[in-house]
Amino acid sequence: MREKQCIKINSHLVKKPITQAETFDWQTFLKKHLYSLLTALDGVYQEPRYHPEGDALYHSLQVFQLAYQTCTDPELWAAALLHDIGKAISTQNHAIIGANELEGLLSARIVWLIRHHLDLLVAPRNTRRRLRHSHQLRELELLRVWDLKGRSPTATVMAPKEAINILIQHGSSLLARNETAHVNNAFG
Repeated sequence: MREKQCIKINSHLVKKPITQAETFDWQTFLKKHLYSLLTALDGVYQEPRYHPEGDALYHSLQVFQLAYQTCTDPELWAAALLHDIGKAISTQNHAIIGANELEGLLSARIVWLIRHHLDLLVAPRNTRRRLRHSHQLRELELLRVWDLKGRSPTATVMAPKEAINILIQHGSSLLARNETAHVNNAFG
């Protein structure tokens, strides 16, 4: 007889009938969840004065491609792709909303970058002083550059599924450290 077991991941409850021999398909869950968060940006209006490219999905895909073309760090790619997911709920406080959505699911580094991706815009002097001589400052600077460059109304971008598939190939390096063990213990 199959028994339903549940696992709470952030604010999401995942229900899956399992047997003892089965394991939770973390990769499929992550792919579907990130795809859902990303595509929720489709049609999300952005102020044309700051975002002439149009909606938040098109912008996010541009930022991802810039990151993917200029560095080899999957966590930076993920932060670039997902930095604006909070805009699907509210443009005000979108960085905090997006970070909270991913907390406990993706690595603390990705969540931190998303939460702070506006710091160099809002308080550049304080941010530079606070993070002086840290790798975090360099990463925020990179994310800020990609965010500013990802605003072309004529850019060609990859499909959301393609971007997510690139990230999923590096899934274990993107996951929150404790989530992998927690999911395996709960479903293994």
